[in-house]
Amino acid sequence: MKKIRTKQVLAAFVMMVSLAAVSNAAYAQLEEPDVVTAPNPRTPLSEGYHTGIGFDIMLNNFGFGVGGYFKKVVSDYTEVSFQTGITGLRDVSEQTFQSFFTGDRIIPNKYKRGFAFPFLFGVEQRIFARQIEDNFRLFVGAAAGPAMAFVYPYVNDSDGSGFRSIYVDPNTGFIRGAERINDFFTGWSDGETEWGYSGELKIGADLGRSFGTRTTVEFGYFFYYFSQGLQIMEPYRPYGYNENGNPVIFNDQGEQRPHFDAQKYFGTPQIKFTFGGMW
Repeated sequence: MKKIRTKQVLAAFVMMVSLAAVSNAAYAQLEEPDVVTAPNPRTPLSEGYHTGIGFDIMLNNFGFGVGGYFKKVVSDYTEVSFQTGITGLRDVSEQTFQSFFTGDRIIPNKYKRGFAFPFLFGVEQRIFARQIEDNFRLFVGAAAGPAMAFVYPYVNDSDGSGFRSIYVDPNTGFIRGAERINDFFTGWSDGETEWGYSGELKIGADLGRSFGTRTTVEFGYFFYYFSQGLQIMEPYRPYGYNENGNPVIFNDQGEQRPHFDAQKYFGTPQIKFTFGGMW
């Protein structure tokens, strides 16, 4: 009985040694594959492009804007640019109301219309170039520079009061009319300019594998700053003057006219679509 068990143990031991030898031989025959390196990202310089030009379409809280840009490639992943355009200007307190029956739009206490021209010098840096395919070239950017604002009266001030006058029928007490509101193309002769600053921070992506034609989508924050402030909404004005020549601040109901301070800072989120080319 003991001899049988000894033979079984020896047979099991021989089998284990044989399996180990076979597995070692098989492992020795396996070779690790060569490491495959990702190809270098394509860049404007590698494709023979150094300069770009195009136009922008901007949507933000100021409304709709258009512009253009000129870019220069300074390294594989870095570009510098100059861009300009025209955008609207809105006070943060503006509220627009539209008549359901006539379609007329009115902005209570609106004093001036305005739009601005930014002149921005910027830099863009491509990021995650080796992690993201070349047909979605992600980048971050920043720009700053001077800006010129042009503001003009919101109403056609025919009586020279500086504010919109409402005409009331003295017999009935009903409103008989009011001074006409200037549209976008009227009132410019009474306008004035103001210089300030502008800037933006953004993240975007160049779409498509072609570097010769460029389609870009950007999301960012855009702002203006005017040290003197722009009086977009109605400033303070008294109801009149008493016999001593002092301004009457409150009416018979103890109410004060609505008034607003000049606004210095104008900021807004922005989405921009860019179409252009390179050579």
